Amino acid sequence: METNSKKLSHLLRARFPYIYISTYEEDRVTKFIKNIATSVAQIKYPRQVFVWTQAAGLKDGKKTINDTTSPQKLIDFIEKCDQDSIFILYDFHVFFGSRQRAADASIVRALRDLIPSLKTSTVRKNIIFISPELNIPESLQKDIVIYDFPLPKLEEIKSRLDKMISANNRINVGTLTEDDKDKLCKAALGLTMQEAENAFALAMVNDGKLDIDDLPVILEEKMQVIRKTGMLEYIQSDFSIKDIGGLDNLKKWLLKRNNSWSEKAKKYCIPAPKGVLVTGVPGCGKSLTAKAMSSIWQLPLLRLDIGKIFSGLVGSSEENMRKAIATVEAVAPAILWVDEIEKGLNGVSASNDSGVSSRIFGTLLTWMQEKTAPVFVIATANNISKLPPELLRKGRFDEIFFVDIPTLNERKEIFKVHLGRHLKDKEVCAEIKPNDTKMINQLAQMTEGFIGSEIEQVVIAALCDAFFENRALKFTDFEKAIENTVPLSQTQKEEILAIRQWANVRAVSASSKESVAKYNSSEDTSSDDPDITAARGGRRLDI
Repeated sequence: METNSKKLSHLLRARFPYIYISTYEEDRVTKFIKNIATSVAQIKYPRQVFVWTQAAGLKDGKKTINDTTSPQKLIDFIEKCDQDSIFILYDFHVFFGSRQRAADASIVRALRDLIPSLKTSTVRKNIIFISPELNIPESLQKDIVIYDFPLPKLEEIKSRLDKMISANNRINVGTLTEDDKDKLCKAALGLTMQEAENAFALAMVNDGKLDIDDLPVILEEKMQVIRKTGMLEYIQSDFSIKDIGGLDNLKKWLLKRNNSWSEKAKKYCIPAPKGVLVTGVPGCGKSLTAKAMSSIWQLPLLRLDIGKIFSGLVGSSEENMRKAIATVEAVAPAILWVDEIEKGLNGVSASNDSGVSSRIFGTLLTWMQEKTAPVFVIATANNISKLPPELLRKGRFDEIFFVDIPTLNERKEIFKVHLGRHLKDKEVCAEIKPNDTKMINQLAQMTEGFIGSEIEQVVIAALCDAFFENRALKFTDFEKAIENTVPLSQTQKEEILAIRQWANVRAVSASSKESVAKYNSSEDTSSDDPDITAARGGRRLDI
């Protein structure tokens, strides 16, 4: 906060007439300004701080100055004021107009006429606009400087939490360690101070204590911030890394980068990972991996729907993208999931939308390249031919992974996952054992060329037959379900081969070398289609 106060004090001392701060935290920013205004070390000449609202008028501390509720009367008072002052104006943006409403021309003109007096008068005066939304009339854009007031830092949140604990002696914090307190405060990063206080207060009154188990309460408050945007969706995932069958390379890569934003990682000078692009055959676990990451890294998962970004009003689509990015950074550290990114960027090369898609895409690319906030981007794509080349170059993503049709060994793991998830009742499993290695091997060999989602449907279809006939599950139910399934590897053989050719030189295989070696070894007695299995996509790196 010291650097921020220095920047604002320089703006005030340089006699900038109008400063605009877009924030919801009126009390916090006002206190921040008052600290600067009374500090000789920062501002050299201390100044009186006045606060104005349209409802109450101008106040000098607790004293209200009569007949100043009108914006014109307020401007007249500022012009005649003969003491060094800072005038804080709340919600003055309502006079600056909007897309639906014209600006108040007389007020804007009066503000422009006031500028020479603010700049050259022997009395030092500045006007600071504080508003929850940024709205500057075109005729004042050259005269107003925007000051970015940051959200509370970790130290500020910790200090406020300590004060709340001290003020509530009956709250049990006996099991709350310093490390737990640090995790709770880090979870509150991205919230305003009021939102953080609300989250801590709710956690305290839930059960009369505060401990690490209250972490979901803090994250729930973040969800409120996300829901209000309408362009981001908070994904609550119960999946774990054990729910992903195969994809050992990808899983190992993600596990190695867990806690990359921790204090311990800073000792190793490890840069925070930017993100990954996961492409490949549909239904092979790309989306599942994104959902499992939230549990692995214990970070909130936000899905960006690019379709919701587009709006009919001129300029609003670009503004929506900027708001979505700002929201993601506000709740950081977080994971941003852009599902089927190629569909959202389909119009980048087209000219029928007046360049809106290109501008949105440019905003996203620039942010991905330059972002400093701890936001990890995981993008998934099925049709890689539609991805713009700018997206694929190094610097946007740390790595590009290719997810292929599961190998024999991966199919075994996928069957273990789904059999373990669905076969839990003893009566249903009277003739089938979910962990029967011999049966799993046989099923894996019978489902050559099946993708993960097709294997899951085999298990579900078999259970549906048993349920319909009100009996225990049989192996023949699996055989029937497999026989009735035409896998994607047959219906879209040409597309899969094209994807593999692309991945061979541009992506890393999500499957490990060991898994592929087992797939190609004598253990696999199935008669795989040579066109499908001859050259599995992606470079065989041992991550």
